[in-house]
Amino acid sequence: MNILVIGASGLVGSHCLNYFAQKQLSVIGTHLKFETDKTVFFDPLSKDGFDFLNNNFIPDTIIHCGALTNVDYCEENIVESYNLTVKSTKLVVEYCKSRNIKLVYISTDYIFDGINGPYTENQVPNPTNVYGKHKLEAEGIVQGLNDYIIARITNVYGEEERSKNFIAHLLTLIKSKTDKTFNLPYDQFATPIYAGDIARMLYLLISDGKKGIYNLSSTDYYNRYQLASKVKSYFSEADDLNLNAISTQSLQQKAKRPLLGGLLNNKFITEYPNFELTNVDAFILKTIKNGI
Repeated sequence: MNILVIGASGLVGSHCLNYFAQKQLSVIGTHLKFETDKTVFFDPLSKDGFDFLNNNFIPDTIIHCGALTNVDYCEENIVESYNLTVKSTKLVVEYCKSRNIKLVYISTDYIFDGINGPYTENQVPNPTNVYGKHKLEAEGIVQGLNDYIIARITNVYGEEERSKNFIAHLLTLIKSKTDKTFNLPYDQFATPIYAGDIARMLYLLISDGKKGIYNLSSTDYYNRYQLASKVKSYFSEADDLNLNAISTQSLQQKAKRPLLGGLLNNKFITEYPNFELTNVDAFILKTIKNGI
């Protein structure tokens, strides 16, 4: 099986690239702006972008992890957000149609308004910010394919070259003993998931020929302040990391956030009851064992 991972220098994409390679599959990963020694350049907005592939590697499945994920930036840069999330997906879908390729599209719980979460796959989307609206529009385009998986995720954490994700960033600050204060919302709830679990889940779904929408989440349900407090609690040397619990409203963020967000993974777990999920505690303990 040949797998192409678009956006493989990011958190989810890099874990997919590494895990699928470990499973002895033929896999190529791409980057747009952040280059790694494991990825090749790919412009998702170029109609000739797929020319870097040749007859020796025609993907059976494309995992599309690429998007503009800075929610506040999207709110003020609507055209760029549309191009990198919606337009790019259109071009990927067109390529998949022309070659009869399965597409795995990475989506988000931001397609919901956060009033009645966490959400199942069947609940009606109602995005309240530009990022969520564009992700939902891209989902609709993907559903025009005969063979697709839409994998909705949120609050992803894990090992990452740039340590951009929230938990990895906190661990980096603790290790460096940086004096830092975070004002964190106590009223934004979500379901954090380990990027390595996403890669393992997608491997199962693809290998078993699954189709449709799947929520990928773990067993944790935290607000942002609780999540940071959980990380800090494992380190006696974390006194320089100061956490303040405040309301979302007082943060005055440019993009409206879903408050009761998150995703329920009942569908996936029903189909894979023996799948062992990672939680935040297990990840932190593993990080400590490996030498933070």
